[in-house]
Amino acid sequence: MGKPTGFMEWSRVPAPKREKAERLHDSREFVLPLAPEEAKRQAGRCMDCGVPFCQQGCPLGNPIPDFNEAVYRGRWKAAFLALSSTNNFPEFTGRLCPAPCEAACVLSIDQSPVTIEQMEKEIAERAFAEGWVQPQPPARRTGKRVAVVGSGPAGLAAAAQLNRAGHSVTVYERDDRPGGLLRYGIPDFKMEKGVLDRRLALMEAEGVVFRTGVDVGKEPGFRALREQHDALVLAMGARKPRELEVPGRELAGVLQAMEYLEHQNRVVAGLATLEPRLNAAGKRVLILGGGDTGSDCLGTALRQGAKSVTQVELLPAPPMTRSAESPWPRWPLVFRTSSSQEEGGERAFGLMTKHLSGSEGQLQKLVAVKVELQRQGDGSTRLVEIPGSEESHEVDLLILAMGFTGPETGRLQEELGVRLTPRGAVQVDARFATSVEGVYCAGDANRGASLIVWAISDGREAAKSVDAWLSGTPSALPTRGRDASFG
Repeated sequence: MGKPTGFMEWSRVPAPKREKAERLHDSREFVLPLAPEEAKRQAGRCMDCGVPFCQQGCPLGNPIPDFNEAVYRGRWKAAFLALSSTNNFPEFTGRLCPAPCEAACVLSIDQSPVTIEQMEKEIAERAFAEGWVQPQPPARRTGKRVAVVGSGPAGLAAAAQLNRAGHSVTVYERDDRPGGLLRYGIPDFKMEKGVLDRRLALMEAEGVVFRTGVDVGKEPGFRALREQHDALVLAMGARKPRELEVPGRELAGVLQAMEYLEHQNRVVAGLATLEPRLNAAGKRVLILGGGDTGSDCLGTALRQGAKSVTQVELLPAPPMTRSAESPWPRWPLVFRTSSSQEEGGERAFGLMTKHLSGSEGQLQKLVAVKVELQRQGDGSTRLVEIPGSEESHEVDLLILAMGFTGPETGRLQEELGVRLTPRGAVQVDARFATSVEGVYCAGDANRGASLIVWAISDGREAAKSVDAWLSGTPSALPTRGRDASFG
């Protein structure tokens, strides 16, 4: 807790942001730090609620009341030690997590919750600025070798924990630089890549080895990699995009979101030149998908100078406040406005694409119908088209941000024979172990596309299981701070 009466004295104050007119002309982060006195007040809003539901809402079980108390008392290093005991990368979650902890905050029952996500960022950045974050290589090595496939948040968390246990860890990444979607899927305006590189340099100093440009499954194969190591952790993510299966999909001007975002990230990093087909400048842009990926595409298109941008969601607009279907402390299905949506563009809800059309192979028009949710006799709901509601939209660039269907498992299943779930994800048991001995899986490859905080949590838990299996004794690695009940 912070100050017992703080939540009655101070209201929630979000972190300041750079002006929209300024930030749309560059790709730098736009969320600014809180003033020290404001950070103290925001931490002081953490109330003496008795049961810290925020910790249960956080998949990592972060000791939120503890670090808020420390910040309120001015003990920033203590706050950092508390936070880093459960979270390997608070500088990532403090920027990118949608904060299920805040949804579970007791204050969110009838007030605005504590600014937990921003406080993580404040603590992490203070720790780096003060020099408290230093390489901590293990005191001894076990002689065991572990391969981690994928360098996204799950792979990085697993690698960091296994290295801490003294195992020799090599992370294999298909792209030319490590970081997975943190590198090429997240725009710089949400997290500048220097934040990622800073952490990777620390991990390398601690002994983790990164091998980039290695497409595991081709060379080396999964079987060969398993044979060369004592254990294998699969953390490849779930990058198979959901397709738009309508007439006209083949027209030029239709892109998958990850192709669009990855290219722009490479351009910003100075690794590529902007291609005309991936440039929204002067174009009428439609984005299919109302989630975070679609929002990232929106912010990117605005920065590229799009003539117009509309983000289209298949489902009807959610309610403005919690409904009976999402009671506190669970994650509320409510209407939200992202930072990119604040910057401009339009939003449309309840539209289903029927077909695309164009001229000379180039996209020009999208035809859609309005849909609504109808409750069935068994209590379930389904989308139904509204008769006579067909409408057309002129479009030059259509970006598909409709989510992901699962990991790429073809070679994995052929070479190792790991079992898959009915949805095509890698099947694991309660210890994150696959059906093949010595092979574990963490993050989206098992869970499906999810939150960064779940990926980090799964990576930590998988590492604990791998460590126990390699040593034949219970692992000394830390586990979750509390069971994650509401994530």
